[in-house]
Amino acid sequence: MEHCAVSAYARNSKLAAYQSVSVHGAVAGADSHRLVLMLMDGVLERLAVARACMDRGDIGRKAQLLQSCNTLIAELRGSLNLQQGGEIARNLSDLHEYMMRQLLRANADNNPAFIKEVSGLLGEVRGAWVTIGPEARAMVAASARGS
Repeated sequence: MEHCAVSAYARNSKLAAYQSVSVHGAVAGADSHRLVLMLMDGVLERLAVARACMDRGDIGRKAQLLQSCNTLIAELRGSLNLQQGGEIARNLSDLHEYMMRQLLRANADNNPAFIKEVSGLLGEVRGAWVTIGPEARAMVAASARGS
């Protein structure tokens, strides 16, 4: 009887493909509120892994993850409507810029305190975003009916 061993690479590749399909499916069906939530979750997950990489001394992977976090935070910042959002949008934009600077410092100084700070700040923003979810969806639905 012939045994077919699946290599770790093949298993990981199949898992990555499944996760990619799962994420793409979630993105395709998500409203704008959910997409922002997905970006924030992506940053928070990467921050946790980057911190673990820092603890293990995996400097290269940590740098990649923190760069990815900065890219996602820049996307969040770029999605703000500064004209319609007023002071709240400007404050969020400033906070996003601050978080990006702190992640640059975390990477350069190899200091997990900066990652912890950004995780905490983004966690607070995420909590507020989740809270306004039903209200935001209702506003989008009302504006769609009004068009």
